Amino acid sequence: MMRVGVLKIYLEITNSISLKDKRMVLNSLKQRLKNNFNISVAEVEDNDKLSKSVMGIAACSNDSKFLDMVFSKVLDFIDSEKSILLLDSYKEIL
Repeated sequence: MMRVGVLKIYLEITNSISLKDKRMVLNSLKQRLKNNFNISVAEVEDNDKLSKSVMGIAACSNDSKFLDMVFSKVLDFIDSEKSILLLDSYKEIL
């Protein structure tokens, strides 16, 4: 049975002084997440806010435990970033 996991994360970009700075940090993060975890990533809210962002992450598998593990690793990866503060997250596996 196919499982689809969705992770919504709320971020603060700590040193952002312009939208260009924010985009640079987020684009780098999105590319590294895609490369390391084989997931889909997009900014879904707060596009025009200087230091806040909401990102949506999606993955599919036949094992919900695997999706849970991937999302845990994604959160740990983001939490280790110096220029990004993880404020909150919401996970759902369908």
